[in-house]
Amino acid sequence: DQPRSRGLGDVYKRQVWTVSSFIFSAHATKVETYKKSPELFCLAQNIYFEARGEPLLGKIAVGHVVLNRVADKRFPGHVCKVIQQGGNRRLHRCQFSWWCDGKSDDPQDVKAWYEAVFVAHLIRKGVTIDPTKGALWYHAVTVSPNWADHMRREAKIGQHIFYTKPKRRVSGLSKALAPRG
Repeated sequence: DQPRSRGLGDVYKRQVWTVSSFIFSAHATKVETYKKSPELFCLAQNIYFEARGEPLLGKIAVGHVVLNRVADKRFPGHVCKVIQQGGNRRLHRCQFSWWCDGKSDDPQDVKAWYEAVFVAHLIRKGVTIDPTKGALWYHAVTVSPNWADHMRREAKIGQHIFYTKPKRRVSGLSKALAPRG
């Protein structure tokens, strides 16, 4: 018998089962979740609205983009501020479309909400591995934003494509003029 090769999906399924014993109640109400941890609540909201129809790996990927941004100096250093960035100025001009689309931000699908809270908790506890390779941006496969042409495509997971910023190329002149030492 040959050993069976396991994909990332199998790894995440095993992690989910292992972790389920220490997770706080995923069945907490939205208010209870917010009171326990506003950052967890914001992350769960983003996973819910951006990836509720995605498989587990897609939800994890969307959550990791938020944390990747929190860790990057170009973005705010707080989960809620990353998610809400740009949304207070104009309709449809924010980083995550659900935040400034003019619709209610109250999750209606209870089962999907509980799952989003569970996934957010797994991510915050460090149980998951970032499947996006450090992506800071993504978009749905149904759109083709012009900014994507200037990025490095890292992964397609579910119905989203994930990107990092390509490293700048240093020209020969820049190398010659660079300080040595």
